[in-house]
Amino acid sequence: MSDLQTRFEQAKQDVQALPERPDNDTLLRLYALYKQGSEGDVSGPKPGFFDFVATAKYEAWAKLKGTAQDDARQQYIDLVKKLGS
Repeated sequence: MSDLQTRFEQAKQDVQALPERPDNDTLLRLYALYKQGSEGDVSGPKPGFFDFVATAKYEAWAKLKGTAQDDARQQYIDLVKKLGS
């Protein structure tokens, strides 16, 4: 496992231990960066209009389309560090 992958996995655990819950925009950003870093570009059909949470998550992830997985991982790590300090 690469150093980046190790730090990414650690950040995934660290996010669970944040002193306070981030606001919804930050949570969406964390979700999107995590999905991009772990799975790559968004896939699957967009959720139905009335599934607001799933649609917001899908759209946040779709905005990162084309971002390299390593870049997304680093951005995720940086954001988790910032939130934890």
